[in-house]
Amino acid sequence: MYEFTYTTHASRVVFGAGSMKLVQQEVEKLGARRALVLCTPEQRAQAEVVSSLLGPSSAGVFDGAQMHVPIEIVRRAREYANAVDADCAVAIGGGSTIGLGKAIALQSSLPIIAIPTTYAGSEMTPIYGITEGGLKQTGRDSRVLPKTVLYDPELSADLPDHLSFVSGLNAIAHAAEGLYAKDGNPVMSLMAEEGISALSNGLRGLKKSSKDKTARGECLYGAWLCGMVLGNVGMALHHKLCHTLGGTFNLPHAETHAIVLPHALAYNSVVAEEAMARIARALNVESAADGLYELSRELGVPRGLREIGLREVDLDRACEIVMSNPYWNPRPVEAAPLRELLQRAWQGSRPCP
Repeated sequence: MYEFTYTTHASRVVFGAGSMKLVQQEVEKLGARRALVLCTPEQRAQAEVVSSLLGPSSAGVFDGAQMHVPIEIVRRAREYANAVDADCAVAIGGGSTIGLGKAIALQSSLPIIAIPTTYAGSEMTPIYGITEGGLKQTGRDSRVLPKTVLYDPELSADLPDHLSFVSGLNAIAHAAEGLYAKDGNPVMSLMAEEGISALSNGLRGLKKSSKDKTARGECLYGAWLCGMVLGNVGMALHHKLCHTLGGTFNLPHAETHAIVLPHALAYNSVVAEEAMARIARALNVESAADGLYELSRELGVPRGLREIGLREVDLDRACEIVMSNPYWNPRPVEAAPLRELLQRAWQGSRPCP
């Protein structure tokens, strides 16, 4: 017998090739008149295109977005928005840029339009993360949810294969944990399984040909679904580990998720059998944890935290931070098995319950 609570978050989604060109009319729909375009330094050229599409509605470009959203960058961006009299922000990019937009919205209530160029899924969630003093603090607030999301598969056409793969695995993590969330529900479970299936199929298609437009569209569709899951239910051990490893040790966000996910699933597999069965079915494999580990191998992405810069001497510290304030998890978070999990993830070993 079902027992659940399902609450929706209001946002407008426009999905389709060329949808970025609608940005000016979407700004007008919000009743805004001056939109500041946010991006990383590397995506300045794309941001300039958006600025030109906005025409007289553009308040310029701020290209200072950084990974893990440092509080210093948030302050600089907010001050810049005030200086150019912006009443709206358009964030084009991945999780770092959209995260910056959310942080600005949290502190100023500026409405955000998101134009994702990766598969991070952050654009569909009221979750924010800000790093200060070496610790990444996360939270939920309806003010940070983008008012409009423009999903344009054409924008990911030039996304390097490596970034496509790790970004897609990052999105799969959102859906995977949503399947055993404490506040999960049947609607989110359906979205999670469909999202994992679409992304895994799309990523395999991109492995064969990075210019496959159908595969790009499938990945973005899957990312939207996985982002919806992340935005509507709570996360567990996997996300706590990744927030700790990223915020404290400055590891790359998507790669960290890709590496840790099989190990977090293996840890929870003994108490979340139905969730693991649905993940395995979506991947068309027998084991959820092994299937994702093999998918990472197939895509050629890093499988060990040591490959992306974590020192073995930092594992004890990471374990301590997670244990000091753990997220809810279906299996109790205990120091010894958690430390073993981290060791295996650092080495790139096959996941083990």
